[in-house]
Amino acid sequence: MSTVVKQEEWGITPEDIKNVTEVLKEGRMFLTSLPSGEIPAENPGELGLYYQDTRFLSCHEIWLENTRPVLLSGVTRDSHYAQIELTNHEISAGEERVLPLQTVHLRISRVLRDSFLQRFRLINFNNFHARLRLKLVLGADYLDVFEIRGLKRPRRGDLLAPQLVSGGICFFYDGLDGKRRLTEILFSRSPDRVVINGMRAEVTFSFLLPPREKQYLFMRVSPRVLEGGGGGNVDVSDLKELFHRSARELIEEYSHWQQRCTSFVTDNEIFNEMIRCYITDLRALTTHYPGLGSIVEAGIPWYGAPFGRDALITSWQTLLLNSDIARNTLRFLAALQGKGVDAWREERPGKILHEIRFGEMASAGEVPHTPYFGSVDSTLWFIILLSEYYYWTGDLDFATELAPALNMALRWCSRYGDLDGDGFIEYIKESERGLVNQGWKDSWDGVVDRRGVIPEGPIALVEVQAYYYLALRRAAGLLRALGNRDRARDLEGRAEVLQQKFIRHFWLPGEQYLAFALDGKKQQVCCTVSNPGHCLFTGILPEDKAALVVRRLFAEDMYSGWGIRTMSAQEYPYNPMSYHNGSVWPHDNVIIARGLRRYGRFEEMGRLADGLYRAAAFFPYNRLPELFCGFTRRGAAGPVRFPTACDPQAWAVGSIFLLLQALLGIECRGRNLRVGRPVLPGWLNNVVLYNLRAGGGVVDLEFARKEGRTYCSVLRREGNVRVIMEP
Repeated sequence: MSTVVKQEEWGITPEDIKNVTEVLKEGRMFLTSLPSGEIPAENPGELGLYYQDTRFLSCHEIWLENTRPVLLSGVTRDSHYAQIELTNHEISAGEERVLPLQTVHLRISRVLRDSFLQRFRLINFNNFHARLRLKLVLGADYLDVFEIRGLKRPRRGDLLAPQLVSGGICFFYDGLDGKRRLTEILFSRSPDRVVINGMRAEVTFSFLLPPREKQYLFMRVSPRVLEGGGGGNVDVSDLKELFHRSARELIEEYSHWQQRCTSFVTDNEIFNEMIRCYITDLRALTTHYPGLGSIVEAGIPWYGAPFGRDALITSWQTLLLNSDIARNTLRFLAALQGKGVDAWREERPGKILHEIRFGEMASAGEVPHTPYFGSVDSTLWFIILLSEYYYWTGDLDFATELAPALNMALRWCSRYGDLDGDGFIEYIKESERGLVNQGWKDSWDGVVDRRGVIPEGPIALVEVQAYYYLALRRAAGLLRALGNRDRARDLEGRAEVLQQKFIRHFWLPGEQYLAFALDGKKQQVCCTVSNPGHCLFTGILPEDKAALVVRRLFAEDMYSGWGIRTMSAQEYPYNPMSYHNGSVWPHDNVIIARGLRRYGRFEEMGRLADGLYRAAAFFPYNRLPELFCGFTRRGAAGPVRFPTACDPQAWAVGSIFLLLQALLGIECRGRNLRVGRPVLPGWLNNVVLYNLRAGGGVVDLEFARKEGRTYCSVLRREGNVRVIMEP
């Protein structure tokens, strides 16, 4: 997607845009902008205010007189509040007076809560009164997120001219789905001048600024979706009070969220800040949908929507932090579980959705995401997470509530997931607008052989069979707890058969590694990728073969120094700048780390933890993005950014908690919280977990390194939970 931004105007190059985007999110709304808070008229890519998969504000320029403001600094706090510090270039104010450089301060404060709220604060630091005009250039293009991602549409709805309303201005769009989308922008004072220029509006406010006296302007941007035509209801409430009340309420809500989570305190303040950032990111990414409940959305900007696989993996990663995430996710996805057979949406009874969207293109039937079910592994992760949640909480009532969904998911596995009856789970694209690849590497070229050829389906991915093995074993445990022992024994038998067949069909004796997949002719798809690393945590591999997989993952062509690449640098399709064929994904690495713990590979687990921690230091807010490029770590240089990575992204954010769980050796089975051999990396000497909810109680645990070994101490234990220290 092209970016047209003048460096002399914005102070950054087009190549920098992706690296400096600031993100705010609350509920179903999110905002991406430049660090200056601006959204240029020549919008570079994805910048804008989004609601229900539609961009409701595509232009938000700020001018002081006729000059761009100078960015001093900006900060985002708790994922929903931003503060941006700006000042002036040298400005002619009238005919007689010149405002010297950097003598007027403009602070912009922002919050999202049902609408986008802004406060502009101006201070004049000259010793004379200054007249100054603040001009805002505003626009709304109402592009669907699929359009912004590059999907071409043969036609669009009607973009209507902006209109003045009491207290502000309104933009309108009548979509092909019969819905009117509008953006209502209100101000706390009347503009001195409004100019409608095509589909944009220039709104100007004049200020007389006494020396060192603060003056304010409040602004509210409200996106709305109306059935049929018509306009919105103009809200003339006190914007100042609304801004401050919204900020206070969000502070209280985030505080309440943090109190319900496990608290982590370490001797590394940088790591403490990372954890605090990730906890608030998870709160920001969690969205409530009326009638369905809450779910963690996948990531900003491209995946600000419910995704089955992403939400399930994130929920599994964060059981150590807050098991409510998993419970809410399971309920949400069970409510939308497949009911019938629909090739357009790739729906089958019992199948768990891949993605659901609420924009114009979904509503008008141009894309099948209402919901779309093209994921081969979401249903398996649903079973795995349900069992993990039960083991972590001991909540048999919840397991009973979701037993029908569990049985439907198991039925999907045997009747619909196994396309040819060979015992493996496969996928093949059905829908015209569906995904070619339907595992976690779901880009068009995410599954290739070592010649770069995309294999013909149905495709049986290596990690999917391992997930299936674990799902069968975990479902057996759940059914036994629910009183169905005969079915449990049957599933355990199926798991044993699958394990034996998996080794026969996927193991490559010559390479001492696993094949990427089996193609439609049951031929091995050979290419050295990270996917076999996901098999480790499932336990499908015997010890000797697990050791060989680990050795291959940490060979120089696979391990970049920052993390394990998605594809070996020796393979022909390798590209360190590709999405799935050579990049480094934090969640991929941490799933592998979880498997390393299972097989007692503590040294390699520590290497992964150290690489990811060192990489995070080079990204804004020490936050690991969705992925980064797979170039080899060299000297003092940091990892290379991936230009379109989501940030924040749910399973990248959740990775830190699963990584900690693996390092500390924590497992929960019913009322037994087990602590295996803890391993602290060199940059951590002490870790304390407060308010860890597990089993039927709450515990506080301290991990400390003494004389080269790490010990665990129980500081507090309440309720029906036992802490068992394992050798």
